[in-house]
Amino acid sequence: MADTSVLRDGLHFGEGPRRGPDGRLYYSDFYAGEVHALDLATGDDEVVVAFDGQPSGLGWLPDGSLLVVSMLDRTVRKLVGDELVVHADISDIATFHANDMLVDGEGRAYVGNFGFDLHGLIDEVGIPGLLEPGFDPLGAKLALVQPDGTAGVVAEDLKFPNGMALLPDPTGESESGNILVVAETVAFHLTSFSVDRNGSLQNRRVWADVKEAGIAPDGIAGDGDGVWVAPALQPAAFRVTEGGKITRKVETTQPCFAVAVVGDTLVCLTAPDSHPSVVKPERLGRIETYRL
Repeated sequence: MADTSVLRDGLHFGEGPRRGPDGRLYYSDFYAGEVHALDLATGDDEVVVAFDGQPSGLGWLPDGSLLVVSMLDRTVRKLVGDELVVHADISDIATFHANDMLVDGEGRAYVGNFGFDLHGLIDEVGIPGLLEPGFDPLGAKLALVQPDGTAGVVAEDLKFPNGMALLPDPTGESESGNILVVAETVAFHLTSFSVDRNGSLQNRRVWADVKEAGIAPDGIAGDGDGVWVAPALQPAAFRVTEGGKITRKVETTQPCFAVAVVGDTLVCLTAPDSHPSVVKPERLGRIETYRL
């Protein structure tokens, strides 16, 4: 029995949930090519923008402009009126599909990418192959897009950099007072960096190893001194603190791929699988909620 309640179904594959400036939950539906805004109180759902592409990570510039990762052409788009225009081209940084994104309060966007054809590899070796001790996939670069759209590399050789969260630095040593936690999905751990005032990253370290718990960390969301983690391979969401301690588990109706914390509500985006052959032709994705 799941702990969550299903608020919305009929998605292909949901990604990038974020609380918007207006308090609604914004999310992407990959294969519908749509970005939605959902009122968690009423369940009212609006298509904010649709385009001939595949949206993923979301965020906002300080002026309120919505940023959207366009996966297939590896760009970050900005919503201007009813049109998504190119804000930054990261195709020379991302070596496969662009993916999740975190935009900080200054409008700087950290953008991950697959690094390699994950689903092609799964077709070849299966999920068990990803768990083999000698498995060492190609690394990917993490892009930093400045508010004016210029882009550069802030970290390299990340194993499928996925969800990200900013947490207070418990050591007080980082210039900004924050650390950036990045989910390295196929390394089965969370990595942290100290964040400088200009957004650059230092002091890379493993923040939490979650392989023994069977967690392939996908989307994450900050929650105090910890993060909620979507495990991708399990129908649940886990709250994890530094060192890998699991402090809470919330069971979902199907595997969870992305999470957000909106007020006192945990939001879980779930689907039966992440493989396009399963979720692209069907609408089996759900948005599930749990009152914390």
